[in-house]
Amino acid sequence: MPDPIPLRGSSLHDGVAARLRAMIFDAELGAGDWVDEKALAAAWQISRTPLREALKVLASEGLVELVPHRGCRVAAIGDDDADDLFPVMALLEGRCAFEAVRNADEAALAALRHLHAELERHAAAGDSDGYYRANHDFHSRVQALADNRWLDRVTGDLRRFMRLLRGRQLQWPGRLQSSLNEHRVLMDAFEQRDAARAERAMHDHLLAQLAALKKLRGRRSAAQGKRHAR
Repeated sequence: MPDPIPLRGSSLHDGVAARLRAMIFDAELGAGDWVDEKALAAAWQISRTPLREALKVLASEGLVELVPHRGCRVAAIGDDDADDLFPVMALLEGRCAFEAVRNADEAALAALRHLHAELERHAAAGDSDGYYRANHDFHSRVQALADNRWLDRVTGDLRRFMRLLRGRQLQWPGRLQSSLNEHRVLMDAFEQRDAARAERAMHDHLLAQLAALKKLRGRRSAAQGKRHAR
């Protein structure tokens, strides 16, 4: 059950929306799960009005689906969605990396080195959850460093849907180390101030994630086929 500490403030539904978003991104609410408004309102000591307003905000973002006469459920990203989304994000994040390299000063590089060190640490420990969180922070930092409000807007909007996948591709054997190696190439491009190389490295990194997802999908289909053949 979520933190029972009551929410307060002049914009209550914004706080509720932020908490719901965190629950979705942290998989406390999974794809297709129904949102129990009564239980959440009781846990957070609020009325259902700000909760419903918050759900409308999340529905406008595409994170939840309002179902007439039934309630609200968490959105799901299907296989076709992933196939369409990753190439677009590869283009956008590649451009983020290109502009970030051009803007990076020594302090910015130091911050990226710190985030990359976290990736190294989690990969060494085989901690895919920790790696996923650090990876999100790294990509978000590159996006912010690009300092392009239009690029930030569209990339940020689509990143929400990427987060619904919750790093599923890291479940593929060897993907954690492959992802880390891709990040090493990207960091080297930043260190060398090579914007074009950083763009290519980020673009290829996103497409490699999609390739891993497709392999997982194939393994899942094969397993289902075996069960049906019995």
